[in-house]
Amino acid sequence: MSEIVRTRFAPSPTGYMHIGNLRTALFAYLFAKSQNGKFILRIEDTDQGRYVEGSIDVIYDTLRTAGLIHDEGPDIGGDYGPYTQSERKDIYKKYALELVEKGAAYYCFCQKGDKETESQDGGGYDRHCRNLSPEEVKAQLDAGKPYVIRQRIPLEGTTSWNDLVYGEISVENSTLDDQVLLKSDGMPTYNFANVVDDHLMDITHIIRGSEYLSSNPKYLLLYQAFGWETPQYIHLPIINGRNADGSISKLSKRHGAVSFQALIEQGYLPQGIINYIALLGWSPKSEQEIFTMDELISQFSIEGVHKSPAVFDYQKLGWVDGQHITALDPAVFIRDAFPYAQISGTFLEAKWPKLASLLQSRITKYSDIPEKIAFLQQMPGYDVSLYIHKKNKSTLESSTAILSRAIECLTSQEDWSEEALLASMTALAGDMGLKLGPLTWPVRIALSGLMATPGGAIDILYLLGKEESLRRLADGIRLIEKENLVDGK
Repeated sequence: MSEIVRTRFAPSPTGYMHIGNLRTALFAYLFAKSQNGKFILRIEDTDQGRYVEGSIDVIYDTLRTAGLIHDEGPDIGGDYGPYTQSERKDIYKKYALELVEKGAAYYCFCQKGDKETESQDGGGYDRHCRNLSPEEVKAQLDAGKPYVIRQRIPLEGTTSWNDLVYGEISVENSTLDDQVLLKSDGMPTYNFANVVDDHLMDITHIIRGSEYLSSNPKYLLLYQAFGWETPQYIHLPIINGRNADGSISKLSKRHGAVSFQALIEQGYLPQGIINYIALLGWSPKSEQEIFTMDELISQFSIEGVHKSPAVFDYQKLGWVDGQHITALDPAVFIRDAFPYAQISGTFLEAKWPKLASLLQSRITKYSDIPEKIAFLQQMPGYDVSLYIHKKNKSTLESSTAILSRAIECLTSQEDWSEEALLASMTALAGDMGLKLGPLTWPVRIALSGLMATPGGAIDILYLLGKEESLRRLADGIRLIEKENLVDGK
């Protein structure tokens, strides 16, 4: 077996890239690169009935966007190709027949639905063809009867291995079924093809989800039957989602977006998604949570992989992604976030760089932007109680007075730059014996109708422009007076 670490990611082209599959690819990539090894992409398309047109491109696009660059694969070649299983059909038949010759596999001529082949305890195939004589087998083959080739599992003993995450595992052979290795159409099953390919491609470490733990004894028995050296096994904990009632279950669409593509479409950054997925079932030795890819590679180790299931937390994903958004070069954020703002052709388009600077540290994903800036395009309805703020000593009466003075001050304002607006508001606060905060509280409420906004009153004045700002300030006074909450109080 190769002295260089070689890991593989072997997805089936059946549609979108599930988060669990991407986590497998990521861990295989990180482990290989942390050991100065090779990361191989192999397409496992033996189940032609599940093939989805265009899904191979989805695999390529996902890995490229995620920054998981393979060293060998169907698109770039390598010394161990072909890297698509459907192109290796003749290879599998050769090895299946070798197992038959060794007595580790056998021809099965049973057809689906044959009552005589059904196990009496409902446990699956009853090994009806396992002990056919050579003469009976030859007669069936000569007659052209369709067949599959099944693995001849030992009826006694145990199969054991040391998983690098789960430790020593032993399984009674009597609990295993004689699985199909080669189907009647000549295509191998996944369970057979992956063993043959992993051996021929010199894969040293197999990283996959813990759902494959129950199948691993069959794989090991195949390695033993061939006399091949077995690779190291690293099984990853499952990823769960949190249900509405607080319980957890295996991550699925009912929990929200579960594919890389869907998360990207929602405006999460690739680097944010990858950073968060790395933390699903793995912990670094340090307290660090925000990582670049290079940092993940340098810190990743199998010792940090957990046994217990991980829970996909969309709030934590948002926090992690928000950290990556904040760290972006502002020019990159301005460029990439603009399509999500949906402000083309509006008065805000020209002021997008300013607006972007206010948003960059205040969102968790790009699709948050429309909601964050909606108040700028359409004033929302609001309750006048927002004007009341204990810390700023703001009351409805004081707010009316401040809004009136602000309108008076701003009506004569010719220079509507941020600097000039700040100077005017600062001077007005001084004239009224106030600090800037208590002055701008009611101004910001009247301009936005919101408790919290991206940016303060000065920023919003600038973004709205003079005419709209004055209109909203006047509307604020009218709203307070309409509620008749000032007179007599």
